[in-house]
Amino acid sequence: MRPTRATTATPRILTALAGGPAGWRHGYELLAETGLKSGTLYPILVRLAERGLLDTAWEQEPPPGRPLRHLYRLTPTGRAWLQDVPPARTARLGLRLEVAR
Repeated sequence: MRPTRATTATPRILTALAGGPAGWRHGYELLAETGLKSGTLYPILVRLAERGLLDTAWEQEPPPGRPLRHLYRLTPTGRAWLQDVPPARTARLGLRLEVAR
């Protein structure tokens, strides 16, 4: 696996995934929570998935009239990577790290 270069947005996304409700999250929810623009969020989600830090899937049963959403969740590797981010870095980014099990 190639090393993951953590921009300031990467820990913000991983923290949102780790601290949110257990299970799958969709991109729009992550956009709202992180305050990032879609042109920042989605390329990072793709890179994190390529590196094995995220699982991805398509929603199986959307409500009538709404298209399928792409869903994301942390893998065990993603949780371990996030726990290895130095506390000084998360504090500097204004993030409070709580990794849900």
